[in-house]
Amino acid sequence: MKLLLSFLTAFFIFFQSDLDELRNSYAKANLSNANTQAFINIAEKQSGSDVIITGYKAAAQIMEAKITKGNRKALVKTGATNLENIIKSNPNNIELRLIRLSVQENIPKIVGYNKNLKEDKTFILNNYGKQNTALKNYIKRFAAQSKTITAEERATLK
Repeated sequence: MKLLLSFLTAFFIFFQSDLDELRNSYAKANLSNANTQAFINIAEKQSGSDVIITGYKAAAQIMEAKITKGNRKALVKTGATNLENIIKSNPNNIELRLIRLSVQENIPKIVGYNKNLKEDKTFILNNYGKQNTALKNYIKRFAAQSKTITAEERATLK
């Protein structure tokens, strides 16, 4: 029993550190092309079928269009379709909504992938209080630099 508990604890800590690394890299990804590439590399290394990691992988596909010389339209379309499908299957996952909100805020408007900004912002603000401390801090860091979340709305995130 102790061995099983130790294994589960180690697994949780390992997964959490991967998620923290992914979150931290994602938060810096738009600052430079090097940071974007670093985020893409970290996302690609992730294994498993966790929906949050899958959401970050979809965001990485979209962001790859920013730094590639290849078919940018196909990368955005594939990533956006993947992200939409994940959110459709997990509509109450606040972190997936945060990923979509940040992608839609930062993608050029001409692409046309910006239809869920208000919906996701409202969902995040309404469900913020139900989240754990780590996720609340992550949401607050995002809100501090968000173009969609107003100063008044940021003040409600405690």
